[in-house]
Amino acid sequence: MPLQNDTPGRPSGLAYLVGRLDHVLSRRLRDSLAPLGLTVTQYTALSVFRAQGSLSNAQLAERTMVSPQSANEMVKTMEAQGWIERRPDPSHGRIIQISLTIAGHAVMERCDAEVVKVEAQMFAGLALEEKMALHSALRGAVRALSGS
Repeated sequence: MPLQNDTPGRPSGLAYLVGRLDHVLSRRLRDSLAPLGLTVTQYTALSVFRAQGSLSNAQLAERTMVSPQSANEMVKTMEAQGWIERRPDPSHGRIIQISLTIAGHAVMERCDAEVVKVEAQMFAGLALEEKMALHSALRGAVRALSGS
Protein backbone atom coordinates (compact mmCIF):
# COMPACT_ATOMS: atom_id res chain seq x y z
CA MET A 1 0.00 0.00 0.00
CA PRO A 2 1.50 3.39 -0.99
CA LEU A 3 2.24 5.90 1.74
CA GLN A 4 -0.25 8.67 2.41
CA ASN A 5 0.13 11.65 0.07
CA ASP A 6 1.02 14.71 2.14
CA THR A 7 0.74 17.11 -0.82
CA PRO A 8 -2.60 16.83 -2.64
CA GLY A 9 -2.26 16.62 -6.41
CA ARG A 10 1.35 15.34 -6.32
CA PRO A 11 2.57 11.74 -6.60
CA SER A 12 4.07 10.49 -3.34
CA GLY A 13 4.77 6.78 -3.72
CA LEU A 14 8.22 5.68 -2.63
CA ALA A 15 9.11 4.49 -6.13
CA TYR A 16 8.16 7.89 -7.54
CA LEU A 17 10.15 9.74 -4.88
CA VAL A 18 13.24 7.55 -5.38
CA GLY A 19 12.99 8.16 -9.13
CA ARG A 20 12.59 11.88 -8.62
CA LEU A 21 15.55 11.95 -6.23
CA ASP A 22 17.62 10.05 -8.78
CA HIS A 23 16.77 12.64 -11.42
CA VAL A 24 17.50 15.67 -9.21
CA LEU A 25 20.64 14.14 -7.71
CA SER A 26 22.00 13.21 -11.14
CA ARG A 27 21.53 16.79 -12.31
CA ARG A 28 23.24 18.23 -9.21
CA LEU A 29 26.14 15.79 -9.48
CA ARG A 30 26.50 16.53 -13.19
CA ASP A 31 26.70 20.25 -12.44
CA SER A 32 29.21 19.66 -9.62
CA LEU A 33 31.47 17.27 -11.54
CA ALA A 34 31.46 18.96 -14.95
CA PRO A 35 33.95 21.69 -13.93
CA LEU A 36 36.35 18.89 -12.94
CA GLY A 37 36.00 17.28 -16.36
CA LEU A 38 33.98 14.21 -15.35
CA THR A 39 30.53 12.89 -16.07
CA VAL A 40 28.45 11.25 -13.35
CA THR A 41 28.95 7.87 -15.04
CA GLN A 42 32.72 8.36 -15.12
CA TYR A 43 32.71 9.30 -11.43
CA THR A 44 30.64 6.20 -10.70
CA ALA A 45 33.08 4.04 -12.68
CA LEU A 46 36.12 5.48 -10.93
CA SER A 47 34.38 4.95 -7.58
CA VAL A 48 33.77 1.31 -8.49
CA PHE A 49 37.43 0.84 -9.43
CA ARG A 50 38.51 2.42 -6.15
CA ALA A 51 36.23 0.14 -4.15
CA GLN A 52 36.69 -3.07 -6.13
CA GLY A 53 40.22 -2.81 -7.50
CA SER A 54 40.72 -4.20 -10.98
CA LEU A 55 37.67 -5.12 -13.05
CA SER A 56 36.96 -6.31 -16.57
CA ASN A 57 34.92 -4.17 -18.97
CA ALA A 58 31.94 -6.51 -18.49
CA GLN A 59 32.12 -6.18 -14.70
CA LEU A 60 32.40 -2.40 -15.01
CA ALA A 61 29.34 -2.25 -17.27
CA GLU A 62 27.29 -4.26 -14.79
CA ARG A 63 28.36 -2.21 -11.78
CA THR A 64 27.84 1.17 -13.48
CA MET A 65 24.55 0.15 -15.08
CA VAL A 66 25.60 0.88 -18.67
CA SER A 67 25.91 -1.33 -21.73
CA PRO A 68 29.24 -3.07 -22.39
CA GLN A 69 29.63 -0.86 -25.49
CA SER A 70 29.10 2.32 -23.44
CA ALA A 71 31.50 1.05 -20.78
CA ASN A 72 34.11 0.40 -23.46
CA GLU A 73 33.81 3.94 -24.82
CA MET A 74 33.98 5.35 -21.30
CA VAL A 75 37.11 3.27 -20.59
CA LYS A 76 38.79 4.64 -23.72
CA THR A 77 38.03 8.20 -22.63
CA MET A 78 39.20 7.66 -19.05
CA GLU A 79 42.35 5.89 -20.23
CA ALA A 80 43.14 8.82 -22.53
CA GLN A 81 42.78 11.11 -19.48
CA GLY A 82 45.25 8.92 -17.59
CA TRP A 83 42.73 8.02 -14.87
CA ILE A 84 42.78 4.27 -15.50
CA GLU A 85 45.06 1.68 -17.04
CA ARG A 86 44.36 -1.61 -18.76
CA ARG A 87 46.43 -4.76 -18.30
CA PRO A 88 45.95 -8.36 -19.45
CA ASP A 89 44.50 -10.61 -16.76
CA PRO A 90 47.34 -12.92 -15.67
CA SER A 91 44.98 -15.90 -15.37
CA HIS A 92 43.02 -15.37 -18.60
CA GLY A 93 44.72 -13.94 -21.65
CA ARG A 94 41.58 -12.60 -23.33
CA ILE A 95 40.34 -10.61 -20.33
CA ILE A 96 41.68 -7.11 -19.76
CA GLN A 97 41.71 -5.84 -16.17
CA ILE A 98 41.15 -2.12 -15.65
CA SER A 99 42.30 -0.22 -12.56
CA LEU A 100 42.80 3.31 -11.24
CA THR A 101 46.06 5.15 -11.76
CA ILE A 102 47.60 7.68 -9.40
CA ALA A 103 45.97 10.40 -11.53
CA GLY A 104 42.66 8.58 -11.17
CA HIS A 105 42.95 8.60 -7.40
CA ALA A 106 43.79 12.31 -7.48
CA VAL A 107 40.77 13.23 -9.59
CA MET A 108 38.58 11.12 -7.30
CA GLU A 109 39.73 13.11 -4.26
CA ARG A 110 38.71 16.36 -5.96
CA CYS A 111 35.39 14.90 -7.04
CA ASP A 112 34.68 13.37 -3.63
CA ALA A 113 34.81 16.83 -2.09
CA GLU A 114 32.08 18.00 -4.49
CA VAL A 115 29.93 14.93 -3.92
CA VAL A 116 30.22 15.36 -0.14
CA LYS A 117 28.87 18.91 -0.54
CA VAL A 118 25.86 17.66 -2.52
CA GLU A 119 25.18 14.90 0.01
CA ALA A 120 25.50 17.34 2.92
CA GLN A 121 22.90 19.60 1.34
CA MET A 122 20.63 16.70 0.46
CA PHE A 123 20.62 15.30 4.00
CA ALA A 124 21.11 18.47 6.04
CA GLY A 125 17.91 17.84 7.98
CA LEU A 126 18.81 14.31 9.08
CA ALA A 127 20.60 13.24 12.23
CA LEU A 128 23.46 10.74 11.91
CA GLU A 129 21.22 7.89 13.10
CA GLU A 130 18.61 8.78 10.47
CA LYS A 131 21.29 8.86 7.74
CA MET A 132 22.53 5.45 8.84
CA ALA A 133 18.99 4.05 8.85
CA LEU A 134 18.31 5.50 5.39
CA HIS A 135 21.58 4.05 4.07
CA SER A 136 20.65 0.63 5.43
CA ALA A 137 17.11 0.82 4.03
CA LEU A 138 18.34 1.82 0.57
CA ARG A 139 20.94 -0.96 0.50
CA GLY A 140 18.21 -3.39 1.53
CA ALA A 141 15.93 -2.15 -1.25
CA VAL A 142 18.69 -2.58 -3.84
CA ARG A 143 19.39 -6.13 -2.58
CA ALA A 144 15.68 -7.03 -2.59
CA LEU A 145 15.16 -5.94 -6.19
CA SER A 146 18.48 -7.14 -7.61
CA GLY A 147 18.48 -10.51 -5.93
CA SER A 148 21.94 -9.97 -4.46
